[in-house]
Amino acid sequence: MKTIDRRKVKLGKWFILVYAFFFGLTLSTPVEGHVGSSGVIVQKQVGKYQLLISVQPPDVVPGTAKVTVFIEQGRLNSIGARPIYFRSGDKGAPAHDMLTRIGENRYEGDLWLMDSGSSSIELSLEGPDGKQQVVVPVMAMATALRDMPEGTGFGLAAMGLLLVVMLVTIIGASNADGVVTPDQAAPAKLGNRRLIGMGIGLVAVMLILVGWRSWWNSTAEQYRTVQLYRPMPVHALVHTTSSRQQLTIQFDTTGFGTNRRKRRTLSYVLPDHGKLMHAFLVRVPGLDAFAHLHPARRDTLNYEAVLPPLPGGKYLLYADVVYRNGFAETVTDTVNVPVPTNKSDTDLTPSDPDDSWLVTNSMGAKSSAVSLPHLDNDMVVCGKPGASAKLADGSTMLWMDKPTQNLEVGKLYTLKFAVADPQGKAAPLEPYLGMGGHAVVLRSDGSVYIHIHPVGTYSMAAERSLVGRIADTSRLFHYPEATHFRDSIDAYIARLKTLPEVEKNRLLAVSMPGMSHQVKTNNMAEFPYAFPRTGHYRIWVQVKRNGRILTGVFDTQVNEPLL
Repeated sequence: MKTIDRRKVKLGKWFILVYAFFFGLTLSTPVEGHVGSSGVIVQKQVGKYQLLISVQPPDVVPGTAKVTVFIEQGRLNSIGARPIYFRSGDKGAPAHDMLTRIGENRYEGDLWLMDSGSSSIELSLEGPDGKQQVVVPVMAMATALRDMPEGTGFGLAAMGLLLVVMLVTIIGASNADGVVTPDQAAPAKLGNRRLIGMGIGLVAVMLILVGWRSWWNSTAEQYRTVQLYRPMPVHALVHTTSSRQQLTIQFDTTGFGTNRRKRRTLSYVLPDHGKLMHAFLVRVPGLDAFAHLHPARRDTLNYEAVLPPLPGGKYLLYADVVYRNGFAETVTDTVNVPVPTNKSDTDLTPSDPDDSWLVTNSMGAKSSAVSLPHLDNDMVVCGKPGASAKLADGSTMLWMDKPTQNLEVGKLYTLKFAVADPQGKAAPLEPYLGMGGHAVVLRSDGSVYIHIHPVGTYSMAAERSLVGRIADTSRLFHYPEATHFRDSIDAYIARLKTLPEVEKNRLLAVSMPGMSHQVKTNNMAEFPYAFPRTGHYRIWVQVKRNGRILTGVFDTQVNEPLL
C-alpha cells in the first residue's frame, strides 16, 4: 500500500471541510431522501465477534459519515475504517482511520466521503479474538440543500464589506503614500493619486466579486442538477384483461444522454434474494392492502407481474433494485388498481411463487386487535409480548420485548417477532427467499419506507458486489458485455424457479456469504432498525411456515425522545 503524507491529507480535509460548510449553507431548501431512511444498520456475526453497526452517511457530499459499532460479543482492541468506492476499488482507497472507543463495547468515528457514487465502508477489527473485516454498503449521494442561517448571512456580509473597504484603502494608500519616501514632503496631487488608486482598486475588486459570483452560481446549479441525487423515474400501470390484472413497471430513460447522474446501468441489474426486483404495493390512505411482488423482466426497461386479488384503489409503489456496481435504489410511483369486474373469472395464480399479499384493517383500527393467546413455556422465555397479530394459518405472531407503547425517533431497536402455533407452542419457521424473515416499515404518509432483513437495512446483493470489487486487483472495473450479462442473469433466475425449496435456499445462501445472523430460537425473526422521523408507522413482517408465506401487521407510534 502506498504511504500517504498525513500533513497533506490533513490540509486537504480542512479545505474540504471549509468548502462543504459554506457550499452547504448557501443552498436553499432541504430535500429528504425519497424513502426517508438514509442510515445503514448491520447486525451480524463475524468470526467470534457479534456486531451491531450503524452508519449515517452525509446528506451533502463531500461530507462525513458517522460510524458507530457496538460489540455485542467478542474481545476487541481496535477498529479501523476507510471508504472504498466501487469505481476505484481497494487500490484507490485511503488508509484506515481509527475509531474512538466509547465505553466498554462501543466505537465511534467520522469518516470522510469525498465523492458521490456506490461505495462501502470497510471495518478492520483487531483483538484477542482475531482479525476480521466487515464491508458495509453505503450509498454516498448528496440528498439535501440547505438554507444559510440569517445571522450567518449578515455576519459574512459585514465581514466581506469590511474586507473590501480595507483592500480598497490599501490599494489607494499604495498608489499615494507608498510612492513617497519618509523624509519627502507630500505633494499636492497626492490626494488625487489616492482617489485614483482607490477607484481602480474598487473596480478590480468588483470584477473579482462578479466573476466569483458567476462561478459560485454555476457550481450551485451543477450541484442541484447533476450531483444532487434524483431517484430513477418509473411509470407503473395496471392492465386489465379478461382473466387477470397485470402490473407493468417501466423505467423512464428521459435525460440519460444529457445528465450522467440520471443514467443507470439497467442491463446490469443484480438479483437480490434471487429476484431482480422486489415491488411493494400499499393502498392509501388506510394502508389496509399490501402486496410483495417480484416482477419478471420483459426487456431492459420493462418489468411485469400478475396482480393478486387486491381491492381497487390508489396504491403506493416501492420497487427495490440493485445494480452491478453495488448501487441499491428504491424507485417509486403511484398506481390505480381498478376493481375487478368479474371476480369469478379472475386468475389468482401469481406470476412468481414467492409473491404474497394481505388485506387487513385500516391503520389505527382496533377491531383487529388480538388478545394474547396462552403461551407454552418455550414461548414465554423468548420475552414479554407487546402486541400480537393473527396469521392466515391460525398461528399468532407476537412482537416480543417491545419496550414501550411508543418508540423513540433515532433510537436503535432490535424488533423481535415470534410465531406461536394455535396451541401456544413455538412454531418453527422456514427460510423465505433465503432468510429468516422480511419486514417492511412504512410511515402513514408514505414518506418513510424501508425493506429490512435480520442482518440489517442493506442489500445483500450490494454487499456481495462491493466485496468482490475490493478483492479485485484492477484499478478500474470493466463491465462485461451487456446482452450476455443480462441473459445469464435471466437464466439463473429461471433455474431458481424450477428448484425444490431446499435446493433454492441453499443456492441463495451461497449467493449471500455475508449473511451471518444467528437467532436463539427458530420461531423468531429479528430486525435492527432506527426510526428516522416521528409519526405513525405500520410494519409488515413476513415469514414462512409449512411452505406458506405468512404476514403479520403491527402499528406503532414514534415520538421524540423524552430527554
